[in-house]
Amino acid sequence: MLRELAGAIEQTLTQWLGYTPTLNEMILIPMVPVFLAGFVLEWVRTRRRTGTWSAGRGEPFYWRETLANFSLGAGYLVTGALMNLLFLAAVFAFAWNHRFYTVPINAGTVILAFFVVELCYYVFHRTSHRVRWFWCQHVSHHTGVVMNMSTASRQSILNGIVGTWLFYLPAVLAGFTPELVLGLLAANLSFQWFVHTEAVGRLHPWLEWWFNTPSNHRVHHGRNPLYIDRNYGGVIMLYDHLFGTYQREEEAVEYGIVRQIKSHNWFVLNLHELVDMARDIMAPGPIGQRLKHLWKPPEWDREGHSPIHTWTVEDMARS
Repeated sequence: MLRELAGAIEQTLTQWLGYTPTLNEMILIPMVPVFLAGFVLEWVRTRRRTGTWSAGRGEPFYWRETLANFSLGAGYLVTGALMNLLFLAAVFAFAWNHRFYTVPINAGTVILAFFVVELCYYVFHRTSHRVRWFWCQHVSHHTGVVMNMSTASRQSILNGIVGTWLFYLPAVLAGFTPELVLGLLAANLSFQWFVHTEAVGRLHPWLEWWFNTPSNHRVHHGRNPLYIDRNYGGVIMLYDHLFGTYQREEEAVEYGIVRQIKSHNWFVLNLHELVDMARDIMAPGPIGQRLKHLWKPPEWDREGHSPIHTWTVEDMARS
């Protein structure tokens, strides 16, 4: 039954896309109606609880923020498909052909693969916050100043360009099939749609300790000093506990980034950090210091150089 369903999904998506989809796409694209249904239910529940159907500035469903979220998500899906066609499928095939071992697929190894992919995601996620090159693609996800499920779709067109796929190649080289790795990653990302919400409060402490709950993920999106660079897990919080990055929700979350971009423009939200980084690198100074903008943390300031902001920002660290 499941094999027949997967075959039907693959055939339908092949007709729509014009090429054979990856398992990642076979999971994420059919989930879109489910994501939208969850968003609508969240909106209705929130509106009934608050007693108003308006969506003004600062409210969880502020319309300009929500439209920006969905437009960024659409760009992410289109550019992701393009990247797969151009080179990503070939890169993962190359890694598989040069794997060190072949891991047989059974119940035990699928569970093992889950923890491996979750570790890959943790490393990717933490690096995306601490290395500016990767922050260039991840920052758009964090520029939202309200929280609802559509925030999960706030993704970047730069994912394939900056090389986020590099973090999952070790799992393929270790012997897990690209289909399994990408399928688990798609399941991971699908799960995360439902933790971008204020409609669910704190859950049982056991669930909060083990899983990426809405409460844990609200912390991750906070620019409060207590919350910055915390809770990187996708589905589970195991690696956050192991590596000391876990933080429970203790105070009201202020969403956004420390140097908050003041724009809802699609191009600005996708490219502002990349443009600013390039301009910082090109600014006068020793070449060795200028190149550090590529791998230093986003907040790093070069001595004798003031950070360049091409578009208006609100510096919460200094305001």
